[in-house]
Amino acid sequence: MKLYESELKVMDILWENGNLPAGKLAKILKEEIGWNRNTTYTVVKKCINKGAIKRLEPNFICEAIISKEEVQKYETTELIDRMFDGSPEMFFSTFLNSGYLAQDDILKLKQYIEEKK
Repeated sequence: MKLYESELKVMDILWENGNLPAGKLAKILKEEIGWNRNTTYTVVKKCINKGAIKRLEPNFICEAIISKEEVQKYETTELIDRMFDGSPEMFFSTFLNSGYLAQDDILKLKQYIEEKK
């Protein structure tokens, strides 16, 4: 499921806090990024229409019905398909050679790969 930046902001709050009334969600987003209530409700409605959030009654409770891991998997696959011609090897090679990783990170990745064998 493709979620846009604004939708991810809403989902992050729900993943962090669990189910929330829409009003409380709007209050958090106003404090954190300055959104007004209408903006939050519009984005929540988009997430509901996509099947990312379920609206529970009474009190318009918002429940995340997709996990952060599902979205991460989708976004990673989309990135690999779009930028690396669907090649995880090209993605991983580029990532390893990017200079972003500390030696400890490289060792952890190596251990992770060994565990997956």
